[in-house]
Amino acid sequence: MTPEEVGARLVALLAPVEATPSVSGGQRFARATVDVPPASWLTAISAARDDAELACDFFDWLSAVDELAEGFDVVAHLWSTRLRHGLLLRTRLPRGAPTVASVVDVYPGAAWHERETHEMFGIDFAGHGELLPLLLPPEFEGHPLRKEFVLASRVAKPWPGAKEPGESEAGGGRRPIRPPGVPAPGEWGPTPTPAGAGRVGEGPRGGT
Repeated sequence: MTPEEVGARLVALLAPVEATPSVSGGQRFARATVDVPPASWLTAISAARDDAELACDFFDWLSAVDELAEGFDVVAHLWSTRLRHGLLLRTRLPRGAPTVASVVDVYPGAAWHERETHEMFGIDFAGHGELLPLLLPPEFEGHPLRKEFVLASRVAKPWPGAKEPGESEAGGGRRPIRPPGVPAPGEWGPTPTPAGAGRVGEGPRGGT
C-alpha cells in the first residue's frame, strides 16, 4: 500500500470520526500521517493494529511536540512487519489539561515511551497506572522539553553564538549574547520574576 492508501484506509475505519490524512516526508521516507481527535486516539491505535489491510503489529515510538499556545501534539509511529509500511498517528491536546488514553493495553512496549513523554512534557496517559520518574531524579521540578522551560546549562555556560562581523578568532571585545529564551542575570534561580515581566514560564525559576 502507498502512504496515501494507508492513510485513507485508517480514515475509512474511523468513520464517522473526523480524521485527517496526509503524507510526511518524501520518496522512500514517505509515511502516511493521520490526525485524530484525542477521544479517538486509542480507537485509532487499535484499528491500525487489528485491521488486516494495515496490520501495524510493531510499535516503534511515541513522543510529543510542544506547539506552545496551540497545545501539544502526541505522535506515535507504527510499522507493519508483514506489509512493510509505516503509519504516523497524531493527536493535539490542550495545553491546560494535556491528557490522552494510554495505549499500553494495545502495545505493551509503549509503557516506556509514555513514561518519558509524561516526564518531559507533563502529558498524562489515562490508564497507564505507573507514570513514575524514568530519566530525572524524583525531586526534579518541571518538564524540561516544554518550550518555556529554561535550561540551566544555557545560563551557566557562555553562549557560543556567531561572532560580530569582522571579528577574528584572536580578537577580543566580544559582546555577551544570551540565547533566545534565557532570562537576564538576576532572573534565574530562586529570585522571583520581576512584577509585570512574567508571561510563559513565570514562577520561582524566573524568565519568560
